[in-house]
Amino acid sequence: MKKESSPSKIFWIGDSIFVHYRPYLVQYLQGVAEVDNRNGYRQALEDLDHPRGTNCGDSSMVLSFLKMVLASPDFLADLIVINCGLHDIKTTPNASLKQVDRTEYIQNLRGIVDLVGAYGHRLVWVSTTPVDDTRHQKFCPEVLRHQSDVLAYNAAAYQIMRHSHIPVIDLHGFTASLGDDLYMDHVHYNEAVRSLQAAYLSGHIERLLL
Repeated sequence: MKKESSPSKIFWIGDSIFVHYRPYLVQYLQGVAEVDNRNGYRQALEDLDHPRGTNCGDSSMVLSFLKMVLASPDFLADLIVINCGLHDIKTTPNASLKQVDRTEYIQNLRGIVDLVGAYGHRLVWVSTTPVDDTRHQKFCPEVLRHQSDVLAYNAAAYQIMRHSHIPVIDLHGFTASLGDDLYMDHVHYNEAVRSLQAAYLSGHIERLLL
């Protein structure tokens, strides 16, 4: 009798967008892959705008976390899936300073690619989801985000990943194709969109695991 293969193991690192679509992702990948992430899912939900728990924040935070988790002898993963960008592009209203400027973002992503490669793991990148400038400024005036920055940072990430032959799942393009009624607040999506995002991602992951 043929022994059934066990589900693949995926370690997923993302921001609050991931925190929101995660339950659907786990459901859609059931029997195919086990999704693991940084602990603190409920903690992350308490304040989606300030990284804690499962919400891993900007690229500098992701790189620091990766250095720690990959060094653990107990770490196992068939795929490491990463997204960061929405926290990087946070902009102060007066000084127009980015939380992580594009040059540092590029350096951090190169560091992430090199680090994951050094440990011999397979990396998958997920593009950063869209921002509606007007809506964001209306609901969150204390911190600005701009779609032009999303596009610039996504383009930089794509170039780095393409150079290193790392698959990119275009969650940005998919989400943008869903129409106008997407958001529940300044940047987070409603339940219907979260479910669709997870379905789109799970389809790509299944193909990558073949």
